This record gives sequence, C-alpha cells and structure tokens, in this order.
Amino acid sequence: MADYDFAALDLDGDTYEVKQALVRNKYAVRDSTGEVVLRAKQKLFKMKEQFPFVTGDDEPAFTVKAGGILDVGGNYALVDDVTGEEVVVLDEDYSLFVENWTVRDPETGEALATIESRSKVLSALRHLVSAANLFPNKYDIYDPDGREVGSIEGQFSLKDTYTVSIDDAGTVPKEAVVAAACVIDALENE
Repeated sequence: MADYDFAALDLDGDTYEVKQALVRNKYAVRDSTGEVVLRAKQKLFKMKEQFPFVTGDDEPAFTVKAGGILDVGGNYALVDDVTGEEVVVLDEDYSLFVENWTVRDPETGEALATIESRSKVLSALRHLVSAANLFPNKYDIYDPDGREVGSIEGQFSLKDTYTVSIDDAGTVPKEAVVAAACVIDALENE
C-alpha cells in the first residue's frame, strides 16, 4: 500500500465529506471530525484539465492532470507534488449509459479499485439532459477482486456534497478514491 501513498498526506479515516463550492469546481474534503484534510480547485481556462490538491494546512499534496487536451473518456494522473511521481491513474470508462471509473497503477495499468455508478438510468439521463445533474449520483467502490469496499453517496443540497466511505480498503488507495469523488463530480456535471 505504501507505493500508492502521497508524501504530504495521510488519510487514515474511513469516512470523508466532499463538498463543492456554490460557484465553481472548488472542493473541501473533511474527515469524520469535521477537520479539512484536503482542498482542491479546478484550474479554469486550461487546455488540459488540472486539479491541484492541498492539505488542510495549505501544503501542496498532489495534482490531478488530464492525459490529453479536453480529455473526454480519458485518463487522469494523480501526481505527488512532493516527489513529482505519478501515484495512480484514474481512467473513465466512457459510456453513455454508465459512469465507471478505474483507479490504476501508473506503470503496470493494474486495476487497484473500480468506482461504478449505481443507477444506469440516472447516468444515462445525466449525459442526455443537463437538468438530471440536479439529482445526486451514488457510486459503489470495488477492490481488484470485485468485493465492494465502500461508496460515494451524493446528497441533495445547493452545493454538490458527497460522503465517501471506505469500509475495508485493504489495497484500495484512499487518497485516490477521495480525489476521484471531486474529479468525478466536476467532470460528470459539466
């Protein structure tokens, strides 16, 4: 598991709240005690998507970078800001009917976790009708063996709010899953 850790970050809890700012793709991540452990803000007007994350103390933690220009159904590298190394890659398995994401090893491509939308109907509507984005989505998190290890639960609110629960993470990198909740919300709701 140490291979998928970020140098400036240690998420050891099981539950995190991800809340989007009202106006733009800016996020705060709180642990179960309410303490801010991560912040992220999507860079505006960039040809390649970028999400820099900082710790609750405003220290650089990692950056999510798109693999291609205006990446649709592509991959996003999570790069450790301290070491400069790619820690994991987040791949969107683009489909009109489902929202599935895979967290992969950056060198081998091996799947470390899969994040799957629970509702195919809602996923399809979100791609076809922008008003469907008002309904929060829910995702299940699976380990490489297909065991469910957690969830990302959207909640009705003015600001997009998700509770990320990772019950039995074992080999699933928590930081990548928490970052994925922010990235998925920003990209799926465009």
